[in-house]
Amino acid sequence: MTIYSQHPNRGKVQILATYRGRRGVVSSTVTSVEDRVNAGAIVDALNMVSACATVPVSIQDERTDRYRLYPAAHLAAVTDPTARGDLLEGSHSLWYEQAKMLLHQALTDLDDAIAAVPAPVQKAIAAELEVEVRGLRDGLTEFSKGIRPPETEDQRCWDFHMPFVAFEGGLESLSSEARERLNQMERGATAEQLAQGVADLRLMHEAYTQTTNVYAQLLDEFTLTDDPFEPGTHCYYLNVEAPQPNGERSSEWSVEIGLWDVPPDTSEEETVSAHGETVLSCVRTESPTAAEIITLLNRSGGRSEQLSAWAKTPVGEALDGTDFVVTQRYDD
Repeated sequence: MTIYSQHPNRGKVQILATYRGRRGVVSSTVTSVEDRVNAGAIVDALNMVSACATVPVSIQDERTDRYRLYPAAHLAAVTDPTARGDLLEGSHSLWYEQAKMLLHQALTDLDDAIAAVPAPVQKAIAAELEVEVRGLRDGLTEFSKGIRPPETEDQRCWDFHMPFVAFEGGLESLSSEARERLNQMERGATAEQLAQGVADLRLMHEAYTQTTNVYAQLLDEFTLTDDPFEPGTHCYYLNVEAPQPNGERSSEWSVEIGLWDVPPDTSEEETVSAHGETVLSCVRTESPTAAEIITLLNRSGGRSEQLSAWAKTPVGEALDGTDFVVTQRYDD
C-alpha cells in the first residue's frame, strides 16, 4: 500500500510515505527523527507492516477449485495493540497464518524502534498507520461492494493483484512461490492436522527469531538447520524438522545430526555435489517447546566441535545439555 523511505533534511531525518493517490504517485512526510540509524529501523518496520498488511488482501486464496479472498481481520491489529494477540491465533491456512505472524513481528519491531523517540513522533507514526489502514479498508469496500469512498486529499489507492509495497519479491515468505509451497504442504490435511501444522509453524518461527545462534537458518517453514559447512572438510550439521500437515513427511518431530561427505581435494565450486549422511536422530511423537529448540540451537552455535561431540551420543542418551534423546543411530 505504501513505501516508506528516509531523507536527510536540515540536520534531521525525514520519514517519507510514498503511495498511489487519485492523481498519481504522492510522497508526504510522516515525521522527522534525530538519528539516521533509528530512522532506518522505523522505515524497515513500517515497510514490513505495510507489506504484511497489504499482500494478503491483494491476492486470491487458490487452495480450492473456487477462488476466495483471504480474510482482512489482521488489519485491526495494525492500529489496535489490544488486537495483536489475534495475529497469533487461528488456522485459516499456513500461508495466511504465517503472514499474520510476520505482521505481529513487524509491529513488535516498530514498537522497539519508536520506544525512545519523543511522543509527537510516536503520535505521527500512529496517525500514519491509521491513514494506511483506512486506505486499505476503503479500497476493499470499493472492490467487494462497489461503494466508492469520498475523495480526500490524502486518499491512498489500492489495486487488487497490484499491491504497491516495498517487498516486490524481496520478502520470500510473502511470495507466490512460498504460498504455493505452503498450500501443497496442507493439501489433503484434516482441520485438526492443519491446526497442528499452524502451531508448529509458529513454534519454528519463535525458535528461529529468539535463538542467539546467528548461524541458524530456516531451510523452509518446517526445517531449521545449523550447518557450519567448510569446503574440503568432513563437517557435521544439525537439522530440526517438524512434520508437515499433509503427512508427506514423517508425522513425528525429528532432530538429526548428519555428516557431509566431502573429499579433501574438493574445490568450493564442486561442493554443490557434496553428499550428507544422517549419523543419528532424536524422534518425538509430541512437539517440543520453543525453549527446547532454542536451547539446542544456542548450544550448537554454529560450532563444528559441538556437533562432533553430539554425534558420538549413544541411543537412549540425550544430546549433552538438551532434552533431545537419541532414538536411532546410522553407524552402518
